[in-house]
Amino acid sequence: MQLYALTIHALRELLLKKEVTSVEITGSVLARIKEVDHKVHAYITLTPEVALEQAREADHILQKGEGGPLTGIPISIKDVICTEGIHTTCGSYILKDFVPIYDATVIRRLKEAGAVLLGKVNMDEFAMGSSTENSAFHITRNPWHLDYIPGGSSGGSAAAVAADECVASLGSDTGGSIRQPAAHCGVVGLKPTYGTVSRYGLIAFASSLDQIGPLTKDVTDCALLLNAVHGHDPLDSTSAPRPQVDYTKALVKGIKGIKIGIPEEYFGPGLSPDVEKSVRNAIEVLSGLGAETVDVSLPHTEYAVAIYYIIAPAEASSNLARYDGVKYGYRDADAKELLEMYEKTRSRGFGAEVKRRIMLGTYALSSGYYDAYYKKASQVRTLIAEDFKKGFDRCDVILTPVAPTPPFKIGEKVNDPFQMYLSDIFTVPANLAGLPAISVPCGFSAEGLPIGIQILGNHFAEEKILQVAYNFESETDFHMRKPPLLS
Repeated sequence: MQLYALTIHALRELLLKKEVTSVEITGSVLARIKEVDHKVHAYITLTPEVALEQAREADHILQKGEGGPLTGIPISIKDVICTEGIHTTCGSYILKDFVPIYDATVIRRLKEAGAVLLGKVNMDEFAMGSSTENSAFHITRNPWHLDYIPGGSSGGSAAAVAADECVASLGSDTGGSIRQPAAHCGVVGLKPTYGTVSRYGLIAFASSLDQIGPLTKDVTDCALLLNAVHGHDPLDSTSAPRPQVDYTKALVKGIKGIKIGIPEEYFGPGLSPDVEKSVRNAIEVLSGLGAETVDVSLPHTEYAVAIYYIIAPAEASSNLARYDGVKYGYRDADAKELLEMYEKTRSRGFGAEVKRRIMLGTYALSSGYYDAYYKKASQVRTLIAEDFKKGFDRCDVILTPVAPTPPFKIGEKVNDPFQMYLSDIFTVPANLAGLPAISVPCGFSAEGLPIGIQILGNHFAEEKILQVAYNFESETDFHMRKPPLLS
């Protein structure tokens, strides 16, 4: 098998045995990008010179018998995370020339771990989307079928991992933006508990919801990448002051006696038969391993999408106010006075979906409407969190579909925001409640497109969901299959 197709842990073994070098691995991945990215369009900015220099440094460290699990491993970064000296666009025209002067905390930690950074991957503009069709630069395509979406907003990350254009990737998840594209591309994606991974240097969409997390080829790699980037950060006021954890210790065989909650609200009208069949089969696999399934109820789930699309746009309205053409980013050159400059900069710099959400959020926060919309949404958000709290009194993890349908065709929902937003119906509750959740491949649709299961845990229960995911993965081979179009 080609080096670019291997996992972090498989490459780590080869590096320790000195059977390969990081330069060879990085060269293999860069060659793969050259071979297939003109079809997939996963990358916005590729930095081969930087990557090869970091690979040489990693080889020097490895030759001395030093380094850790990520030393010399090529990783891509969602283009919403600041990288010193490298363009960070958020998939937006307004930031097309923005070059940060500092690294996000997760980037600093990856560099300290010896990882090789390949470049920045595509995304829906400012992480607002479920299909990666909202990027200002190009549409990323699903490696399993190039006419289909890869999911969003971390579609570039998921597609790059699935197409072997990186060994692993970092994404961000505000309402499902790691888990949904992971499910649609047949890879593993984990949204940690809010506060587990520093948001310092993550360009904000919705500050009470955003969380950085890994997208990888298997669950073991997910634990390894999470090990490197998690931990308290004094630069992030929302960072949880908790001790470091070795998540690989959760990857043990055996889930006998673990209680898995199955919420009826996630198996109703609108769920694709292909998705339901794959998820039900996954439940049978876990039951066969000794897990106990119990029915749980999450009665406020039906309000989750409506609540999310009040809270997230409201926070985005505030966060994106900084892009006014004054401090950084695009400035319209035709404006004659200040107010005109603001108007033209923002109307030309932002795409349609971002402008839609800014207007929704501004309206929800406006005088006379705040109590009716944002305040009420915040109260229902509390009820959703309470539902999960009661659910976890009866079980250890909760298992659901990731998305109601398999990937859909490019352009199919782009003119119907309501249908696009419903793509997030099973993922937004975890963000509203601040819970950890992982997507693991569990099957394929009739068209041969990937389907994923979502395993949710209580706050800071990443080890439990990783354990269940690892045991499911060990009994199946869905994660080992490769897109036939690119093989």
